[in-house]
Amino acid sequence: MLVLGGCRSGKSRYAQQRCEAVGNGNLAYIATAQAFDAEMEERIARHKGERGSRWLTIDAPMDLPAALSQAARRADAVLVDCLTLWLTNLMLAEEDLASARAALAEAMMACQVPVVLVSNEVGLGIVPDNALARRFRDEAGWLNQQMAALCEDVILMAAGLPLRLKG
Repeated sequence: MLVLGGCRSGKSRYAQQRCEAVGNGNLAYIATAQAFDAEMEERIARHKGERGSRWLTIDAPMDLPAALSQAARRADAVLVDCLTLWLTNLMLAEEDLASARAALAEAMMACQVPVVLVSNEVGLGIVPDNALARRFRDEAGWLNQQMAALCEDVILMAAGLPLRLKG
């Protein structure tokens, strides 16, 4: 399942609920965020506390395909939050984004447990005024399209409400 939406649209909460509904026992949360400041450290700690002991957290700011494979061996369902932070990390490290998308697609297709992906829909606003932001918007759009094609269900969140796009 792919859960898309804007900032504070309810994506993560919805994705967590869906993952908890399909996972019978252990759940894996793959976190792509990196804490570069105190506010982000606090945010990450709060989210960990909200998930509870049922969740195994795997930090994967860069190697998401390997983390997904690892999580699928250890859990009944996997939540990846979020693809756009992962993309940001890859872009800042000047990684080959097409190869990274292909590796993630391969890991998704090999996964034997339900996976819920969270990603920001950044293409609904104005055209960014700088090349890096335009590239990010384009890359995020291509990543979302590729993951949406692989997922049986795609949900768009707006104001905490899910809109089923596929499935």
